[in-house]
Amino acid sequence: MSLWLCLRFDRLALEALSHSEEQPIAVLARQRVICANDTAGTLGIRMGMGTATVRALTGAEPIKLLERDIDSEQRCMHQLCCWAYSITPTLYNYREDCLQLEVGGCISLFKGLEALLAEVRAGISNRNVSAQYGLAATPKAAWLLSFADSHVALAFEQSLEARLAPLPLTLIDTFTSQVDSLRRAGLHHFQDILALPGSALGKRCGKDFSHFLQQVLGQQEDLQNNFQPPAEFRDAYWFGYEVKANEEMQPAIELLLQSLCHFLRNTQLQTSDIDWQFIGVDRSIHSMSVRSTSSHSDWRNWHSLTRIRLEQNPTGVGVEGIVLHCEHLRAGELENADLFSAHSHREPLGSLLDRLRSRLGLQAIAKLGCRDEHLPEYAVHLSPDNPGQHDSSSQKCSQRPFWLMPKPEPVQQNGPRLYWNGKLTLVYGPERIEDNWWSEPASRDYYIAQNGNGQYYWVYRDRLIRQWFIHGVFA
Repeated sequence: MSLWLCLRFDRLALEALSHSEEQPIAVLARQRVICANDTAGTLGIRMGMGTATVRALTGAEPIKLLERDIDSEQRCMHQLCCWAYSITPTLYNYREDCLQLEVGGCISLFKGLEALLAEVRAGISNRNVSAQYGLAATPKAAWLLSFADSHVALAFEQSLEARLAPLPLTLIDTFTSQVDSLRRAGLHHFQDILALPGSALGKRCGKDFSHFLQQVLGQQEDLQNNFQPPAEFRDAYWFGYEVKANEEMQPAIELLLQSLCHFLRNTQLQTSDIDWQFIGVDRSIHSMSVRSTSSHSDWRNWHSLTRIRLEQNPTGVGVEGIVLHCEHLRAGELENADLFSAHSHREPLGSLLDRLRSRLGLQAIAKLGCRDEHLPEYAVHLSPDNPGQHDSSSQKCSQRPFWLMPKPEPVQQNGPRLYWNGKLTLVYGPERIEDNWWSEPASRDYYIAQNGNGQYYWVYRDRLIRQWFIHGVFA
């Protein structure tokens, strides 16, 4: 069953701008108030008032008048769309300040409508925005019901006509001339026009008005283009006041990282680097990049790395806003999980390398690798460990230790028995290596040997001089 949830952000013009609730603030468009905060509302400031009226009402009380910023509103709506994509993949932007979410197909995923609405409320609250809710079988009806009382807006068990009945016709602001005509005839609410025959209403108000009403009632299709997630991620958090300590920024950083990882999981993408921008109260920008060994979507790992980088590279000024940007995205890869061991029992190696690299620098971490050489002393090498690179030759060294002696040491032989820190028993081999015939010929048979304590060694017999040597130790 189709079920639409409308989120109408009636204070978007104000909330898209950084502000504080302690000071009276009003947003203007063409010298008229289009939105005001609660503090300004207590002074009597209402929507539609002119600038002169506002100043007359406030008198000596200081009030902050802001010009509407449509670009900021569009960015805010885009971020809200990216967040809402974690709720449902079927959504679109409606008018300038609404989101329409089709939630009927994902109720079972959230184990009920109440749990889904709780998830939506929590997400909106965490983003420091406010919304009015409307729930109906059609998107336009959900939008109309977002203007109703809260107990009616979400009372889906009632019939749609009964819920729409008390709403004023003035809500249909795209058909002002038709609504004015109906009002002059004494029709003021939806219950008045719902009682009229459709043909009579069509003759009086026109085809477009009738089509709109039919879409509201679900009698005509209402097709819209669904939101498509972008090829990169960008989100921001505004405090509305100055933040100086790193600890005060952590909740906002967590929220942005959780939003990023929700986006990555929903789009089946991963990333190995993110970029932060800390915007100061003086509008200065402090940029910081964070890198990871592998591409993933684990927000806890990103939070740990960000915290380390922020300790090493503090902003130096009071921060008013934080921007998280991620443009290097790649298709996600399946991770192999241990069926019998809890994830928390052992830290993944990649997370440890990330933390070491963040604290010590990229050049401080190196890795062992294999070259295409036959002799082991030339095959194993040390190289810088660059995040995102993968060593395709690791399979070649699966039966060889990375810990080689600086120089092979002789092994004592007593008849068929070998001794080096105790008796050695050959458990695997041989692997014959012959090379370097053009310079210093080498011919060796390599074995894996074990002593009485269970330690494994890599030993070989030099076939040219008929002598045993130990060359490496298995960890």
